[in-house]
Amino acid sequence: LVTDERSRSFMAFLGGEIAGFDTDRDIFITPYRGYHNPAVVEKGKCTNSKCVSDDGCGSIQIDIELEPGETRELVVLLGRGKAAVEGKKIVKQFGDIAKVKEEFEKVKQYWHGRIEGLSVCSPDAQFNSMMNMWSPFNCLITYAWSRMASLIYSGERDGLGYRDTVQDFMGVMQLIPEEAKKRLELMITGQGSTGGAMSIVMAFTHKPGKEKLPKEDEYRSDDCLWLFNAVPTYVKETGDIDFYNKVLPYADKGKATVLGHLRRAIEFNLKRTGKHGLPSGLFADWNDCLRLGTGGTSVFVALQVRFGLLTYIDICAMLGKLAEIKWANKELEKIDAKLDKFGWDGKWYVRAYKKSGEKIGSKENKYGSIYLNTQSWGIISGHADKYEGRAEQAMQSVNEKLACDYGLMLCAPPYDNMPVAEIRSIVFNKGVKENCGVFNHTQGWAVMAETMLGHGDRAFKYFYSSMPASFNDKAEIRGSEPYVYSQYTHSVFSPRYGASRVPWLTGAASWAYYAAIQYILGIRPDYKGLLIDPCIPADWKQFSVVRRFRNKTLNIKVVNPNGVQKGVKKITLNGQTIEGSLIPVSRMKKENDVIVEMG
Repeated sequence: LVTDERSRSFMAFLGGEIAGFDTDRDIFITPYRGYHNPAVVEKGKCTNSKCVSDDGCGSIQIDIELEPGETRELVVLLGRGKAAVEGKKIVKQFGDIAKVKEEFEKVKQYWHGRIEGLSVCSPDAQFNSMMNMWSPFNCLITYAWSRMASLIYSGERDGLGYRDTVQDFMGVMQLIPEEAKKRLELMITGQGSTGGAMSIVMAFTHKPGKEKLPKEDEYRSDDCLWLFNAVPTYVKETGDIDFYNKVLPYADKGKATVLGHLRRAIEFNLKRTGKHGLPSGLFADWNDCLRLGTGGTSVFVALQVRFGLLTYIDICAMLGKLAEIKWANKELEKIDAKLDKFGWDGKWYVRAYKKSGEKIGSKENKYGSIYLNTQSWGIISGHADKYEGRAEQAMQSVNEKLACDYGLMLCAPPYDNMPVAEIRSIVFNKGVKENCGVFNHTQGWAVMAETMLGHGDRAFKYFYSSMPASFNDKAEIRGSEPYVYSQYTHSVFSPRYGASRVPWLTGAASWAYYAAIQYILGIRPDYKGLLIDPCIPADWKQFSVVRRFRNKTLNIKVVNPNGVQKGVKKITLNGQTIEGSLIPVSRMKKENDVIVEMG
């Protein structure tokens, strides 16, 4: 649109005669009033005010009389452009209410087509509501705007935040895989030849091969590592194995296959190490309140690197790249040696090390003696599996020290009376955001970890604690919509305990949805088919799912007669028994009936 059209808007009305209007908000509301009691509405008559600068509004008055039982259909049209030009054109196009209904039905079908990649019928109605509507919708909106539409970030950024956007793929890949692929390629080209990623990728002006990379101490050490979650998720959803061989440019110079980009992401963190040879935290390591620099190190990132190496080995095994497997295994041994020696604190994982060598997230600390992320990722990365009982111990510590009514706190106890240096959580009040708040982004990881341990009851309890719909009867406490994820919830250390803030624009939505459908319901895409491995509350005797997968539909019914939390006893596909828990795509029809018996 030209500038002239962008600077104007219009309102129109169908179904009656316009008796008046107001476009000056100060006149429509008047001073010392609000949207709940505008003066013009109370008086029942518009003033025909025209806004000149200041605050505008759009209001139209119509006068109608209805006989008892009579109904009238009214339509208000809003648009951009001149009223005398674009406005009249739109009124002519939608002047028939039947046409409006027809277009509205198209909008409904459009959204149903995007959201209905998976539908759930479980024993819990609120969980069903989130899975069938609000979680996928939240994920799509978060993906579309990627934090750019928030007043919280206004003036701070106008592009796609790297770590946020790459993680947003986790919630939309099964809904809009082809759309997501295009943006995934864009984000991969936001990775520099160093292996580190640009913190912001400009969606419309990004020029791969010509971008200026961040300074060494401005990199966020975790950014590039989220590719190990996003890229396999796309490939497993679509079966597009050749995507790993696709050549894409780096942000600044050179190019590589997608697999090459993944290797470079690992190398970035292996080459930048600090205390004890662990990966440097740099500007931030997901937690923007941990400024560890080049000398301080992140155990969390070390666990991410381990996960990345295992993922890389899995991919290379599928592609037959033996030399790459040998390299990755050697690096895995090295990172494990560091984690074995410096990662464990006795009953839980350390969070990080300052440049001085002082621990963060240790029993030695007065404040922040335990952090959630390293406990969850100790299990997700597989490192805790190396030691008998370690995974159980780490998550038991989480349950004892971080669990509250509204989810899991990011750390505890809260920071107080200390200098702002490496740890900047002190800038927040106790129980808020990074200072011991319930940071909702992290909840999905803990749920995944608990399901990997077979703890269906605990996993669902954690999920339910932070699930927006569980606040339906606590609106006065939550203070935010009971159908959308917020960035954080005030924890037990805050006088606003239970209040949730910064809705819509948070990675919590994607990870919560991903954890629920792929780990609680246990329906996970794999390279060769669909894996079914639920981990549910023991009192769930059955649930059903309709899943769209590679242009096929699977009607899945899971029965749990013995009340187990995890374990698949038998799977039948269209009446035929399947060996193991993977349904091969080669055996799927266009429409499929799947029966899963747990036991």
